[in-house]
Amino acid sequence: MPEVNLPAKFYPGNSREHAFRYLCEIMGQKKLQRFAELKTFPNVLEFPENMKGNWISFFKNDNPIVLELACGKGEYAVGLGELFPEKNCIGIDLKGNRIWVGAKKALQDQLTNVAFLRTEIDKIADYFSKNEVSEIWITFPDPQLRNSKAKKRLTHPKFLRQYHQFLSPSGYIHLKTDSPDLYQFTKLVIEKYHCTLHKDYDDLYSLEKNLPELQIKTYYESLDIAQSKRVHYLCFSLPEQIPGKEKDEELKKLILIENITGDKNT
Repeated sequence: MPEVNLPAKFYPGNSREHAFRYLCEIMGQKKLQRFAELKTFPNVLEFPENMKGNWISFFKNDNPIVLELACGKGEYAVGLGELFPEKNCIGIDLKGNRIWVGAKKALQDQLTNVAFLRTEIDKIADYFSKNEVSEIWITFPDPQLRNSKAKKRLTHPKFLRQYHQFLSPSGYIHLKTDSPDLYQFTKLVIEKYHCTLHKDYDDLYSLEKNLPELQIKTYYESLDIAQSKRVHYLCFSLPEQIPGKEKDEELKKLILIENITGDKNT
């Protein structure tokens, strides 16, 4: 049972277990309230139909579209929207409780160029048509360190093939992570799948000058989960054609040989 420190009035029968249950109930109610509010937010779409190729109608302009994948609380979608009013920024995540935070801030700040899409990243290609997206940001995603979960990494070729369906030929993919394993894995993917590497910063904040968009910080960055004390950044673009799934078996073997992840026996 986690340690709970609440005033005595919150302890029915002076029981910490009851207090913990009370907290869970309050948190559950807060989540339900946020889910209900999301349905009223004009800047949030939950599992929408027929959006593919129709984002011009939603934003009422044909400005470039920038995606933040697995956006959590949407710090990058909101931050990019503030920095680049000439771009339309969409944060994408499945967890509505987190999306609520970014969507609320965007509404309060009257950022009409910021929206949120609630759906699974696995289905992202269902929502965007060919060349409809100009940039993708992947900021502090779950690195999925076990080799058995490599296909869940958002820079795995499985996902690159999805991005290829809607990212413009000149479009960029940005990765910011504090995980050295995900950083090295992505570099390997870039090399083996013939992507073009534009920027590679092993220690982003050691640089004297950074672009404003690289200084946006997410909630998960502040946690320093990897405890690496540094942030890695990669910017790359996709090739005209991405090697097929048969190449993925070769990648799987290379991961083990080069000891990229912590789960060496999987």
